[in-house]
Amino acid sequence: MNAIEIKNLTKKFKEATVLDNISVDFEQGKIHGLIGRNGSGKTMLMKCICGIVPYKIGEIRVNDKIVGKDIDIPKNVGVIIETPGFLPNYSGFNNLKFLAKISDKIGKEEIRTAISSVGLNPDDRKHVGKYSLGMRQRLGLAQAIMENPDLLILDEPMNGLDKDGVKDMRQYLLDLKSQGKTILIASHSAEDIDVLCDTVCEMDKGKLEKVR
Repeated sequence: MNAIEIKNLTKKFKEATVLDNISVDFEQGKIHGLIGRNGSGKTMLMKCICGIVPYKIGEIRVNDKIVGKDIDIPKNVGVIIETPGFLPNYSGFNNLKFLAKISDKIGKEEIRTAISSVGLNPDDRKHVGKYSLGMRQRLGLAQAIMENPDLLILDEPMNGLDKDGVKDMRQYLLDLKSQGKTILIASHSAEDIDVLCDTVCEMDKGKLEKVR
């Protein structure tokens, strides 16, 4: 069964075509990689899947619901797109606590577990404004996973991580896959893609081609 099904998706901004007649399926329980240069359309495709950017041509189904028709924003999806944005004068825990109140699905223990699982200390009172880029990325992943979603959409999740951080993150994503999660990941790192991904699609000038 497919977690994501995309048919004939085209997205234009005035005369510029940023997604050009894309059709692709992403199967449940696997890690799917998106590769391509900056500006190739990877991030825009992810934003359309998440309902962040609307589209008029084509169809996107997430968990068998049409985005923009059956649902505005897919449910049970964790997302990192671009650099995660947090309140700089609050701790990591308090940032996630505020975000968790939006859906009111989880409590403090689930937040603490998510923060610990990405290698951060939930009791650290340091303000996020003083975090390194790598720490912000880890907190972004904690936010993405804290409500235990079935699908993760991650745009450059290794950005800013040191060598050990990358190794930890790769293992964590493989662990999530072993739990049955579906992960769509965009990365500039060929090694990340080789280590993690069951399928790989390359994007260039808004067009998508399946590599494996």
